[in-house]
Amino acid sequence: MSVRTSIKHFRCISSFSFSRSLSSQIQIQKHETQHQQHQQQDPYSLLKQDPIQILLSLWVKTFSSPTSISFPNLTGFLSKLDLWVLAYQRASAHVTGTFPPRSALHYQTLNSLLSLQNAVVRSGFRWHHKTHQLLRSPNDPPLTRPLSNTKLKAIIQSNDPCFQDRVVQEVLLMVLEPVFEPRFSAKSHAFRPGRSAHTVIRTIRSSFAGYLWFLKGDLSELLDYVHCDVILNCVEKAVKDRKILNLIKSALKGSIGNRIRSDDSNSDFDRKTKKRKGATKKKILNENEPKPDPYWLRTFFNFAPEEAAKVPSYGHCGILSPLLANVCLNELDQMMEEKIVEYFRPNKLDSIWKDSISDGSHNSAWPEFVPSSGSEKTRKMDYIRYGGHFLIGIRGPREDAVQIRKEIIEFCERNLGIRLDVVKVEIEHITRGIQFLDHIICRRVIYPTLRYTASGGKIVSEKGVGTMLSVTASLQHCIRRFRRLELVKGDKDPEPLPCNPMLYSSQAHTNAQMNKFLETMADWYRYADNRKKIVSFCAYVIRSSLAKLYAARYRLKSRAKVYRIATRDLSRPLRESSNNSAPEYSDLLRMGIVDAIEGVQFAHMSSIPSCDYTPFPKNWVPDHERMLCEYIRLQDPKFFCDLHRSIKRQCLGLPQDEISEIVWDYKTLGVWRYRSNDGTETKDDSEKTEGAI
Repeated sequence: MSVRTSIKHFRCISSFSFSRSLSSQIQIQKHETQHQQHQQQDPYSLLKQDPIQILLSLWVKTFSSPTSISFPNLTGFLSKLDLWVLAYQRASAHVTGTFPPRSALHYQTLNSLLSLQNAVVRSGFRWHHKTHQLLRSPNDPPLTRPLSNTKLKAIIQSNDPCFQDRVVQEVLLMVLEPVFEPRFSAKSHAFRPGRSAHTVIRTIRSSFAGYLWFLKGDLSELLDYVHCDVILNCVEKAVKDRKILNLIKSALKGSIGNRIRSDDSNSDFDRKTKKRKGATKKKILNENEPKPDPYWLRTFFNFAPEEAAKVPSYGHCGILSPLLANVCLNELDQMMEEKIVEYFRPNKLDSIWKDSISDGSHNSAWPEFVPSSGSEKTRKMDYIRYGGHFLIGIRGPREDAVQIRKEIIEFCERNLGIRLDVVKVEIEHITRGIQFLDHIICRRVIYPTLRYTASGGKIVSEKGVGTMLSVTASLQHCIRRFRRLELVKGDKDPEPLPCNPMLYSSQAHTNAQMNKFLETMADWYRYADNRKKIVSFCAYVIRSSLAKLYAARYRLKSRAKVYRIATRDLSRPLRESSNNSAPEYSDLLRMGIVDAIEGVQFAHMSSIPSCDYTPFPKNWVPDHERMLCEYIRLQDPKFFCDLHRSIKRQCLGLPQDEISEIVWDYKTLGVWRYRSNDGTETKDDSEKTEGAI
């Protein structure tokens, strides 16, 4: 027997012996945990605070503190059972689809949460430890007997994350997100609350007008893998708590163990579970198994842009990975903000930027008149990032763009540990059009008529030359996505094809599904200049595809016959010509047997909404950050002291002072009037008595 085969047999024997011993270990651990639970404190006595108030105080503290201050002790938040209950509720909502109320949690669940909390606080928690789960998923059936070796082996070899890992990730996310959000740059828009791809497009429309050269960078490889030391060095600048750092470090290093798997065991397992070609089996979902996404949502996800298609996943960090990716890329954001300030050189002849770097907050619907080329032209730069992709606009020569690209490549290699090729950071001119988030950024030259009053009161009209930034949706990208979904024939021949996945659905259900898809597409292209055109094309493809589907289902042979019966929006019912004895649709609808058929939306161009040109503020912040800053400002006593001092300085009266003066005058005048009336009454009574005598 060779050495290789002996080692292979030794691996198999050791794995089976290990799986056999797991059942006995589970029994021992079960008795140990039960003994520890009797010694633990009652979990109901630890539920004293509202977790929302705890998190609110943390958000207020982090936003009111300077960004240079680090947080050395965050373990106190991990010791609050209320946060763990909220994390369990959020994790259960992700698994089961329902958010369980706090009062519906069983005593055994709270006890398990308390055990998991103690394991994390006492540094006894291990990620992806499937053989020793302190907290089980609400979908898992209760264990009444030891698991067999086959089930244990399947559990160990599966890559499905543990439910208790998800709960720990939720707690870490709730604690770390308020710490890093005030430190993040306003140029970052991905994986952050209150920001989205729409805010990126609106920022580009309002702030990127007048730029000539654009740098489009791709850092998506950083979303796949980052060295553990790079992430920890970035996290340690804000968090000094060793327990949380060790917890993140162990989660990051857990990915190495998942990657190292036996090739022989994988091949054997794949060989056993490999299905025969052509064998199809319908899958029956369990009661607690998550249901698949509806067809319209899966179709829309296929239209996801390249910049938003990848979500970071580091080791066992799970939902914590996007936050850690932003923590690392925030170093690049801070560097680019410094470069923007250094590069800015204004020119007073420029109609967009004159004196300060904060200028340029203009209405993008109006043209910008720029000076002719020359050495005195304005030098300005702007930067925006969405996930692992960034866009830099430069108003200056191409040599400056080449120099900035070189500095970015050196910074990423030195600080982030990734080597970028020149192809990953492309330099493009505005005249060629820059595609970002499936929108094309280009410049349109227009010739508006300028009217002004000359000397002598004469009105003069002249033709001017101006440029206007245009953000349009990419029609070619939309056609390619439809081709991948097999809804059109080809990229150059957008002939609609029948929507085969909805073959066995009713007409009402099919129209409702496609209406949701069209509404979502219309909202996605909300800020595109050609919104009407792109949404009209999507509606044409969907409507024609459904017409071909209905023609095949109801044996009508052509789209024209379908439109003749069901009208242009396919709102009238269709039925097979062979089944003439079937009851009318109106009778079935009145009896509640069938659903009402709604027509396919956007059948006419007039029903499609226009582009949203609402001005976007230059220093825009999300609503929750604005409310937090306002709340912190109102809680500061200095604010009211300064307000009172300014009112006194301007000789203005407070409403409270005016009301108090009115009340005091009313009281004093009322007393004097009462006394005067009492005196007159006594005088009149004395005169009457004297007259009677």
